[in-house]
Amino acid sequence: MTTRIDTRFAELRKQGRSAFVTFLMAGDPDPATSLAIIKALPRAGADIIEIGMPFTDPMADGPAVQAAGRRALDAGMTLTGTLRMIGEFRKDDDSTPIVLMGYYNPVYIYGVEKFLDDARAAGVDGLIVVDLPPEEDSELCIPAMKAGLNFIRLATPTTDDKRLPAVLANTSGFVYYVSITGITGSAAADSAAVGEAVGRIKRHTSLPVCVGFGIRTPDAARGIAERSDGAVVGSALVDVLSASLDAEGKATSETVQAVASLAAALAEGVRSAGEAVNGEAAK
Repeated sequence: MTTRIDTRFAELRKQGRSAFVTFLMAGDPDPATSLAIIKALPRAGADIIEIGMPFTDPMADGPAVQAAGRRALDAGMTLTGTLRMIGEFRKDDDSTPIVLMGYYNPVYIYGVEKFLDDARAAGVDGLIVVDLPPEEDSELCIPAMKAGLNFIRLATPTTDDKRLPAVLANTSGFVYYVSITGITGSAAADSAAVGEAVGRIKRHTSLPVCVGFGIRTPDAARGIAERSDGAVVGSALVDVLSASLDAEGKATSETVQAVASLAAALAEGVRSAGEAVNGEAAK
């Protein structure tokens, strides 16, 4: 089965460029504004959208994303509400891939079979569940694949060649390479080191490799895009969203545009990497 993610990467290969992947928390700062932002992202240049599932104990998230999750929970966002929001997005956009990212607990509480059915119906294309290792594939990964969803696995700087085959065994859609050790938003990505790591992963898989954590500027996005199949940006977008809120943490008239403007600048950085590569190839 070909998913929207597979189709998008095939399109990007024809264009000779990497993907620009955005991350934002569902329901941040409130469900209506969150939906408006997500609708604006493809127009700003996002190729794939990752949407965080708010959770009370997000162990891999840095302060910015943790705060986003808290704002979303305080605004009443739930997993049911997240799926409803994606369904609303799909009324106007049936091509941009949507990946849900988060932790297993909310999915377990929701019920795996019901979650997969509802996610597919809403228009979800893939899952990233950061606290389910390959040894637990029977819990969600295998059922998700059978339901027609991509299950995207994380690889890190500490994932060695002995561990990598297990990480990749049931991965589909793309591989998400975490460019730094630690939590989101904690350091800057080193594009040279990333290039070496992506090359090593590609010796084990034909899947696209996207890189996240530590990408905050258009120049950084370009550097990563030159060395991978996609640049993932989350904390920088969440920070801009947070800075646009009023003193009570509520959305303002600037919130949607603030996120869209940064997304457009980052997208241009990613696209410029492809233009440079294509220009060199044409010489």
